[in-house]
Amino acid sequence: MRYRHLILDRDGVLNGEPPGSGYVAAPEDFRWLPGALEGLARLRRAGIRLSVATNQAGVGRGLMSLEQLEAVHARMLAEAAAGGGALDALFVCPHAPEAGCPCRKPAPGLLETARAQSGILASETLVVGDDSRDLEAAARAGLAAALVRTGKGRETEKRTARGVPVYDDLAALARAVVAGNL
Repeated sequence: MRYRHLILDRDGVLNGEPPGSGYVAAPEDFRWLPGALEGLARLRRAGIRLSVATNQAGVGRGLMSLEQLEAVHARMLAEAAAGGGALDALFVCPHAPEAGCPCRKPAPGLLETARAQSGILASETLVVGDDSRDLEAAARAGLAAALVRTGKGRETEKRTARGVPVYDDLAALARAVVAGNL
């Protein structure tokens, strides 16, 4: 296996975005995407470190509190662990885009922090996203990236994913990583 650490975007990779505000502001709004739990479990069984790096501008925009976001993440972490795909680390940028935060993707800060705290080499780390922001942040952090077609992935694939490996969902990507085909 080439990759020992995956840094996953949350919305569009692990869970679907709700209609309306587009923010998962309550634990009951968190809905796993097909293949996400299966993919996490396969990666965990292979001994791969799993981090999540997510922009959550709803906090910075005052649409949800940090406590609400923490409750959503508590559910996500518990369900991932119960499904055999425990997550090792969670990194959040709660700032609104206009704040100019260096951790908000497409800036590389969040990914650089996740990679550094893992202790795993950049060459053994893969960023998985569904949006051009994820791909740009990975490039700016000097990390390889892959795209999933869930969430915004199909649109991103049409516009900006040239030269980036693309998979239908996290389960398909996990099979490729574990088999050493990615």
